[in-house]
Amino acid sequence: MNEALIISNVVQWVVLLALVLGLLALARQIGILFERIAPMGALMLDTGPKPGEHAPRFNLPTLTGPEVQLGGAQARSTLLFFVSPTCPVCKKLLPIIKSASQTEAAWMRVVLASDGEEPEHRAFIQKAGLGAFPYVISQELGMTYRIAKLPYAVLIDEHGVVRSKGLVNSREQLESLFTAKELSAPSVQDYIEQKA
Repeated sequence: MNEALIISNVVQWVVLLALVLGLLALARQIGILFERIAPMGALMLDTGPKPGEHAPRFNLPTLTGPEVQLGGAQARSTLLFFVSPTCPVCKKLLPIIKSASQTEAAWMRVVLASDGEEPEHRAFIQKAGLGAFPYVISQELGMTYRIAKLPYAVLIDEHGVVRSKGLVNSREQLESLFTAKELSAPSVQDYIEQKA
């Protein structure tokens, strides 16, 4: 009987040590995986003004207030967010844009941009509660920045320089634009590649 107890104790300790070693190996592999997988920032398309270039200057009328100036020196950075009343992802991101405009108000303003028919956009502004944001309708603005897919955002710094831009589908991708500006890199991916 004693012999069976000793054997079972030894077997338990061997199994326990094997489990601990397996757990350590798994933790190491997860760490390696996290190092290999870079955070996914906004998808930057290689068209339009590139990060580091001066943003084109525009003086545009808005549907929600006075004329807005884009490009050139400003008091704060500008997040130019291209939306559409028919874009479901844009609608999903609007609460995130509203939140970001409040939390980042010390250094950034938000300007919403689109093209199309004015009555449709006025109804969209009313329904989505966007009256606090400058909302411009300009086909020329979209063509200058070569916007092909929505929602798309361009971060222009206070000196009128495009700092980061990209297709944004989530809060993380939007925040990657802010992080890229802080890191003085065109995108988070570029920064990681430079450090590697």
